[in-house]
Amino acid sequence: MDNRLGEMEAFLQVVRQGSFAAAAKALRQTPSAVSRAVARLEARLGVALLRRTTRSLTLTPEGEAYRDQAADLMAELDAIERRLTRSSAEPSGRLRVNASVPYGTHVVLPVLPRFLAQYPRMSLDLALTDEVIDLPATQADVAIRIGPLRDTRLRARSLGRSRMVVVAAPDYLAREGVPDHPDDLARHNCLNFSFRRSLDTWPFRAGSGVSQRPIQGNFFGNSGEVVHLMALGGAGIARLARFHVGADLAAGHLVPVLEPFNPGDAEEVHALYVGHARLALRIRSFIDFLAAHATVNG
Repeated sequence: MDNRLGEMEAFLQVVRQGSFAAAAKALRQTPSAVSRAVARLEARLGVALLRRTTRSLTLTPEGEAYRDQAADLMAELDAIERRLTRSSAEPSGRLRVNASVPYGTHVVLPVLPRFLAQYPRMSLDLALTDEVIDLPATQADVAIRIGPLRDTRLRARSLGRSRMVVVAAPDYLAREGVPDHPDDLARHNCLNFSFRRSLDTWPFRAGSGVSQRPIQGNFFGNSGEVVHLMALGGAGIARLARFHVGADLAAGHLVPVLEPFNPGDAEEVHALYVGHARLALRIRSFIDFLAAHATVNG
């Protein structure tokens, strides 16, 4: 009788670790044993699950479908075992978390004292950066990222979405005037990002569609929080997520501009993590806590 669960776990480990050698180390097996297990699985299914090259492994469409369903099955198996053993284990150990600077500063940090009080046997190692990171390479357990998902190796838990808004400080608007139309931005200092993925245009509603309007300015920041602080200081106009500037809008430290032309686009927020089956209790507890206490909407 074939060991279907063993083959499934070998495949999931290869996907999670990114190589047969790393998967073999995690499973305490030889690379050849892991390779044979995946080969038996593909032969039984009659499809290729992985594309193998000398430098990388990638999932085929069939491999992505099998990964998702196999991960769910293994997670359910773990849940059954936990229920049967009536485990009352408390989350413990060190958790490494990487978050974008704005979300980490304005949403995550305010709730972390509550998390640590709820789970006193855990310790948290938090790093804030807006750079795109390789989660497995940094050895982070969880990464909180804003924007489209790109890495198919990672699982994601939605933490909501936040609408974009163009803002400026009252002092800046009193000095430079309030723009009434996106075309007016040509005479304003627009604060931009130095990310490789940043654009020199902002979207605005135009009739029944959306058009990209060019912006220009004398400041580029490598962090949303840096741009936020420059806007608060009256340096110019910025376009940021509402979760980032909500408190400042409520306090009058920033005011929205060009709202009639706001296209209503929003940024998605996700908690990303490596692994599908046998997710550590400390990781699952943190992600569940974020979903309950650190989500954004609107």
